[in-house]
Amino acid sequence: MEGILVRNLCSSSSATVLLAPPSRPSFLFQHKASFSPSNSTMFPLLSSLFSAPSRSFSSVIYATPDSQLSVGTDTDTDTREWAMQDFYSLRKDVETASQRVEEMRASSGLHLLEQELADLESKAADSSLWDDRAKAQETLLALTDVKDKIKLLTEFKTKVEEAETIVKLTEEMDSTDAGFLEEATGIIKELNKALDKYELTQLLSGPYDKEGAVLSITAGAGGTDAQDWADMLLRMYVRWGEKQRYKTKVVESSPGEEAGIKSATVEVEGRYAYGYLSGEKGTHRIVRQSPFNSKGLRQTSFSGVEVMPLLPEESMDVELPEEDLEISTSRAGGKGGQNVNKVETAVRITHIPTGVTVRCTEERSQLSNKIKALSRLKAKLLVIAEEQRASEIKQIRGDAVKAEWGQQIRNYVFHPYKLVKDVRTGHETSDIASVMDGELDPFIRAYLKHKYSMALSASEPN
Repeated sequence: MEGILVRNLCSSSSATVLLAPPSRPSFLFQHKASFSPSNSTMFPLLSSLFSAPSRSFSSVIYATPDSQLSVGTDTDTDTREWAMQDFYSLRKDVETASQRVEEMRASSGLHLLEQELADLESKAADSSLWDDRAKAQETLLALTDVKDKIKLLTEFKTKVEEAETIVKLTEEMDSTDAGFLEEATGIIKELNKALDKYELTQLLSGPYDKEGAVLSITAGAGGTDAQDWADMLLRMYVRWGEKQRYKTKVVESSPGEEAGIKSATVEVEGRYAYGYLSGEKGTHRIVRQSPFNSKGLRQTSFSGVEVMPLLPEESMDVELPEEDLEISTSRAGGKGGQNVNKVETAVRITHIPTGVTVRCTEERSQLSNKIKALSRLKAKLLVIAEEQRASEIKQIRGDAVKAEWGQQIRNYVFHPYKLVKDVRTGHETSDIASVMDGELDPFIRAYLKHKYSMALSASEPN
């Protein structure tokens, strides 16, 4: 048999067999095993060569033909070439990141920030700081913001210097260390993510952008499909909050009749949560094959999303006359609890001049729900006033957006193709599964840049 050498098969209890099977021509493989009739099915060729059950072989070596001995050398050369290409690509990424960090530190005015930090620390150390509680809180918040900015800018510089050190060490070495390259690549990847996030915060200049957020999701036109779509949106925003490491809490949810939810309220606690989510306000449209239609027809459904800042009560200097409010109570829905469906604890407040309405059901007492509902109503009115550039609440008008055709800000198409597209910015992606799993950052970034460019164009003289 060509390509097989069998030695000392009959004279010894052990043997060395040299094989060159067609399927394994390119490397050597040594295997030790005992041979007996019980495992003869594994080695049918050797089964016919051994007659004594006690005999065994000590090793099987798959040999490489002479014509293929150079394959290992060629493979090593290819590996080195790939490693050098990775290194050159990494060095370019490090240079780009370094330039980006320097530009960001310069545009942020690091020296001015350090001077502002010294002034704020001096004010915070003043013994008369707490004579005015509101001013004291404003000073401490400003101090925290400046410290965080300086810390981030310093960390950016440290990270890029680490990556530059690895590149220099690799240049001085005779061979390329894959571990070094992997470490530097990880540093640059995380640095770019942090730089992107910092750039986004620079676009947030609204008075409430640094606060937490309250999202209200309401099923619109589309029946059961719309209620299921509202539930999908709720999960999407909760997943986004978790990925941002925000504290996310579903404080109220009204289940649908067959599936999904009629409405839900989510509180997202964290810095800049409202700034990031403010662009999600509007109607979201879905096109898909309905899972609730026996014929599997394509269905279009809508759900509305409202966003308001999560403001502490003491920070809202807003007075709402009692005659401008319509307050109604009802029994709270849901499962369990002695008060649920027995006592009218749910509170609904409507601001009559604007038609703006809020509802609160999560607390166990009517008074607590009324306080929370009033707080949300004030926050909502403040946001509307800021959007309409009104100096007083009485100057604003209602801006309720109906969750129906022609009002959507973003389309989610599941069938006949997959596409998520923002109507305002034109940003789109076919990776709809990732979007529904909370990957909203590209859409948020695109909207903030769009909003910033629109503000710049509006401020320019004609």
